[in-house]
Amino acid sequence: MNDAKAASRETLKLLAEALNNRNFETLVVETGEEARRLVFERIPEGAEVHSGKSKTLEDIGVLKELQESGRYKFLRSIYLKMDREKQAREIRKLVSAPDVMVGSANAVTQDGILVATSAGGGQIGPYASGGGKVIFVIGNQKIVPDLDSAFRRIRELVLPWENARVREAKGFDSFVGKTLVYEREWVKGRVTVILVNEALGV
Repeated sequence: MNDAKAASRETLKLLAEALNNRNFETLVVETGEEARRLVFERIPEGAEVHSGKSKTLEDIGVLKELQESGRYKFLRSIYLKMDREKQAREIRKLVSAPDVMVGSANAVTQDGILVATSAGGGQIGPYASGGGKVIFVIGNQKIVPDLDSAFRRIRELVLPWENARVREAKGFDSFVGKTLVYEREWVKGRVTVILVNEALGV
């Protein structure tokens, strides 16, 4: 499910400038395959890598590579094998401060604010401050005029898709639990945003 109207190249150029001005290193590419290559150029072999359950990363093959290559310590694969009740503290500590956090925003405003939402919020802490490096891959259909449009996109597009996925897999509904409004990064070079000139993810 994607918005009907994709962004123009001029919109992407102006957005990249706005993101750079907010201390997000920003790269613009044409395809998901280019984005995938840039992601792995930025992840050292053997690094601890964490990721949310991202349709964008699924679409471009990043999750498959992290899970199957054996070149990284992929924390999602590790903690899903742990006992959620008996090892809850270990899991929290494991995923809260990875070397590299990879994901996508649910929306990005034209003036460069990233918006990411979650039911449980597991990816929000690493995005905001816990991850040593953070890489966002964002398809061009996620660009919105302002924060009101970002929140509306989450409610009207992202949540229904996620709710259907969760209901099929687990038998209950999802919800908007915690939302990160990421206006600016403090540490230069910590966050990379890869804008892709095609629709990716939801």
